[in-house]
Amino acid sequence: MSKKPSKSLAEQLDRYISPFRYDGSGKFRLKEHKTDEKGGLDKEQGQEILDANKKYLIEFQEKLYAQDRWSLLIVLQGMDAGGKDSAIKAIFEGINPQGCEVHAFKQPSSKELDHDFLWRHVIALPERGHIGIFNRSHYEECLVTRVHPEILAKEKLPPKLVTRDIWKERFEDISAFERYLTRNGTVVLKFFLNLSKDEQRERFLDRLEDPAKQWKFSMDDIKERALWPRYQAVYQDIVRHTATPHAPWYVVPADHKWFARVVIGSVIVAALEKLDLRFPRADKASLSEFAEVRKALESEAKRGRKRAK
Repeated sequence: MSKKPSKSLAEQLDRYISPFRYDGSGKFRLKEHKTDEKGGLDKEQGQEILDANKKYLIEFQEKLYAQDRWSLLIVLQGMDAGGKDSAIKAIFEGINPQGCEVHAFKQPSSKELDHDFLWRHVIALPERGHIGIFNRSHYEECLVTRVHPEILAKEKLPPKLVTRDIWKERFEDISAFERYLTRNGTVVLKFFLNLSKDEQRERFLDRLEDPAKQWKFSMDDIKERALWPRYQAVYQDIVRHTATPHAPWYVVPADHKWFARVVIGSVIVAALEKLDLRFPRADKASLSEFAEVRKALESEAKRGRKRAK
């Protein structure tokens, strides 16, 4: 009887990936996606998966860096207190910092406002062999600017270009940009941390009580919270119009931080496994040189032992 082939890592992790993946096929309604999903796991089981994923991620990152062919762009979007910062810290613990960069995009500077809306994101893209993490991203340019038209007004666009079609045009531009990246060896993984309004309130209260977290709190957070329905509607529009097979969205249940990390880590590890990353093999000329170097080092060691006697 023939033995069944063992499942790949991606297949083993698929139960934490496929339910949350949307690639643009079929309808998408944000309300149909639970925020408190736990995937049939408890927190202890989730931690075991997270720890295993971290080991795989460290191994894959070393090969990604050495091979120097692919790059990985991770996009994290979500409401305030969604867990973006803590997810980065928990998932990427132990990663070689030489091959990983995090960019947190705040309000654009005057220099950035003198360029097109994608410019500051383009110059922050990861090099080949590197992992780039966007904590907020180019999607803010169809989110905050849409909720707050006064911000769009600061982008100095010629008035005749600011039409009712501007958001549709930006969706098209972003989708084309991401397609371009994937055609040039950048794997694009996009995560929307789907947090409930009740859980956001609890996290805000936690920040107010904890001196180590108070610095994160701003009265602007409360002002933005009042616009919750508007943000949810715009996020739904973003996911619906920019999810594609080459750059799908992962709508991550974020009420339980540990499970959000299971999903995000599983998606990243599975994507890296599919690249079939390998350490570069030395050519014949290099192997010949290595043999000569080995002989020289061994001779040096022998002379050292003789002198020691």
